[in-house]
Amino acid sequence: MNSVEAVDLKKSYLLLNHGPVTLVSSAHAGRTNVMAASWAMPLDLDPAKVVVVIDRQTLTRELIEASGEFVLNVPARAIAEQVLAVGSNSGRELDKFAAFGVRTAPASRVAAPLIEGCVGWLECRLIPEAHNQQRYDLLIGEVLAAWADPRVFRKGRWSFPDDSLRTLHYVAGGSFFATGEMFDVA
Repeated sequence: MNSVEAVDLKKSYLLLNHGPVTLVSSAHAGRTNVMAASWAMPLDLDPAKVVVVIDRQTLTRELIEASGEFVLNVPARAIAEQVLAVGSNSGRELDKFAAFGVRTAPASRVAAPLIEGCVGWLECRLIPEAHNQQRYDLLIGEVLAAWADPRVFRKGRWSFPDDSLRTLHYVAGGSFFATGEMFDVA
């Protein structure tokens, strides 16, 4: 995996603040899975928290609720085909890591793997909230560790010198937007 830098947990919300699609990785009892999720966002700063919507029928949801942890991975444009593939197939039917060549690295605080080809990673502990999980498929996670690729995220700012490293925004039907150019108004 490319070099990564730790991100201060109080600033980890900046990894999701621009609304990218995420890859959610999970692990429990020797099983791992990865899925795409567009509905993920920061929730709180201290302690850092995130929310993600994951349907109760998915293997990812089963593994998260059994293990109590997950990783939100922020993929780069270079792996857009893998993002679409893991988001379009069920982990109950095939090993997505093997089928789509998804490479991983170990996380520092959770058993779920970090996905290579991403530019941001948030290792999370599930905060059980039965009502939100059952009624809205909304999972809340406390961020235990956050990492970023220093080529594109430094000092709390995104900068994309290479188009292949831009983050993705899924719009449906296999179509994505890549994060555009940043500009300041002031």
